[in-house]
Amino acid sequence: MFLNQFLLLAAVLFCIGVYGVLVRKNGVLVLMSIELILNAVNINLVAFSAFNQNIDGQVFALFIIAVAAAEVGVGLAIVLLIYRNRRSIDVAEANLLKG
Repeated sequence: MFLNQFLLLAAVLFCIGVYGVLVRKNGVLVLMSIELILNAVNINLVAFSAFNQNIDGQVFALFIIAVAAAEVGVGLAIVLLIYRNRRSIDVAEANLLKG
């Protein structure tokens, strides 16, 4: 397989993720879109790492996976808080939680 195939896949995933973040109002779907963006970055890092025959990109991809796991934990906690207070997970209502 060629490098441009991986880059095209990553670009498509990134565009789908950006579209999901900009259009969706559901908090869980926004978090899933952010995960798509991070996975697109991981594909790029691993593809360039394999192309250049070094391991640096794969190490950075592991760090991004760890940050993504922490982001999901914090993000789901925020979504649960919004649901508990508003009975909806619409991110447009999140600004109503200000004290």
